[in-house]
Amino acid sequence: EVQLVESGGGLVQAGGSLRLSCAASGFSFDVYIIGWLRQAPGKEREGVSCISSSDGSTYYADSVKGRFTISVDRAKNTVYLQMNSLKPEDTAVYYCAADRWMSSVVAGQPDDWGQGSRVTVSS
Repeated sequence: EVQLVESGGGLVQAGGSLRLSCAASGFSFDVYIIGWLRQAPGKEREGVSCISSSDGSTYYADSVKGRFTISVDRAKNTVYLQMNSLKPEDTAVYYCAADRWMSSVVAGQPDDWGQGSRVTVSS
């Protein structure tokens, strides 16, 4: 059973930083893509970033490129999302996600996702 548990959300001022963590279990990082989605109030869920541990390939949404960095600690089965230069429009619930296909995570429609962690960026 895939389990994804997020932590690290909170309230931050615009321009600040946060790091989200996702403890993952029940699947192999060698096979699955793991990443992050977000859903802002009144908007559809969107893929933010994801990574393939097997070949190191990554994806970032255009809106976060240059500000967010995804990384994986294989020893801890944990994926991180370092978010810098946060903007009010980054305010959303962030979900850790896993799927065999990067396209599914990018589309915001993975097979599995966590309970979510709320990020609020004040202006």
